[in-house]
Amino acid sequence: MAYRPPRLLIIPGLRDSGPTHWQSWLQQQFRDARRVVQRDFSNPNLQRWSERIQTTLEHATSDEASDEWIAVAHSFGALALAHHLAEHADSPIRQALFVAPAEPDKFGLADFLPHHRLAIPSTLIASQNDPWMSAASARRWATRWGSSFSNLGAVGHINAESGFGPFPLAKRWVEAARARAAREHRPEHASFSEWSFAV
Repeated sequence: MAYRPPRLLIIPGLRDSGPTHWQSWLQQQFRDARRVVQRDFSNPNLQRWSERIQTTLEHATSDEASDEWIAVAHSFGALALAHHLAEHADSPIRQALFVAPAEPDKFGLADFLPHHRLAIPSTLIASQNDPWMSAASARRWATRWGSSFSNLGAVGHINAESGFGPFPLAKRWVEAARARAAREHRPEHASFSEWSFAV
């Protein structure tokens, strides 16, 4: 069977990510990307948002697409993704990017999120002056989850309002995540001639 790279799952935050938001731009860069659409984007219900990630993955699975995913989440969507990964050890999500997570304590949800290293590689991108989570708190959560951490400086909530329409850094992360997945699968789909150099 021919190797198929992991698909991109976009997980927006509260009030969704509008057409000028970098998540909408990123989704347009990858034809096979899917977006998690919450039933109520104004209601930050962690359990429901987490379950919506699961149902989106289940409905998107088909014989024509990759069985593996990489996820890019923003704000409250990042909390939902962390919860999903902790609840579903068999999740098809293989790598995760958390961008400007919302502060769990603002919603009384810190106890419902994982306080341990996640089972997959992840990256957390934060801002020095994000009104939704301090840089210090973002670093603490990155440490708990075993995520690599990057502080972009004083760039607000890393959304459309703070000037993030196109976000090349996120696109480069997706491309690097796909390349990493391809390297990990290389022995499974290497040709006989390639194997001859590996012995």
